[in-house]
Amino acid sequence: MEKIGFFGAGRMAEGILSAIEDRKGVFMAEKNPARAEEIAKRYGVRVTGDLKAVARECDLVFLAVRPQDVDAVAAEVAGAFAAGCALASIVAGKTLAKLRAAFGRRVRLVRVMPNLALRAKAGMCAICAAPSTPRAAVDAVARILGRAGETVVLKERDFDAVTALSGSGPAYFAYMEAAMAEGGVALGLKPDVARLLAGQTMYGTAKFLRESGMELQPFIDGVCTKGGTTAAGMKFLAAPQFKKIVARTLAAAARRSAELA
Repeated sequence: MEKIGFFGAGRMAEGILSAIEDRKGVFMAEKNPARAEEIAKRYGVRVTGDLKAVARECDLVFLAVRPQDVDAVAAEVAGAFAAGCALASIVAGKTLAKLRAAFGRRVRLVRVMPNLALRAKAGMCAICAAPSTPRAAVDAVARILGRAGETVVLKERDFDAVTALSGSGPAYFAYMEAAMAEGGVALGLKPDVARLLAGQTMYGTAKFLRESGMELQPFIDGVCTKGGTTAAGMKFLAAPQFKKIVARTLAAAARRSAELA
């Protein structure tokens, strides 16, 4: 697939766009003139307010609009898609069945659950596809998103869990960082210093674990020297209630994802 299009040029769409190395064939549709001009200048891509023009010309189109705007977009581009065009939706809560009802049977559908880290080229994107969508279309989506982080191809039935874990996860991760920073302030550190220490510690730990491939429990055990400071803290953190709270947090998010679908 050579010509890549976008319906919408919001922050998530920009995150995907920034990961595309060769942007000569990129064509974006954005209704907001100021945003369209901003994206065109920043990335040197064509931007139009005409959704149909993008649908007619592109082999793969990323649907990156608000959930409440999907039906209006579908109505506007009805019958305009190029033959064999694939539509990759990053819209939260829109199942393949809903997308099929909106866009019809002609378009090849791929559904993506991204997260905000996509904008830092460290995203986590889960991908699923309609049964009629060829593997080549799925591979093309994975290849593009893979330049902005990690991807995994799953069944759609897994998407509520994915939404809870990696989709909503950045907020939970940031909440933990905030709690650590606040704890540092309570111990007498200045707020900016506490935030730096908490943030860099979380970043560095995640980076080391990813790059080393080390299992989590051996890493924890290695830091927790018997009788040391980490072990003293882990007595509180390792209480059963903490893992139960995390599990209940994810379960609540997954239930809500199912309700919205």
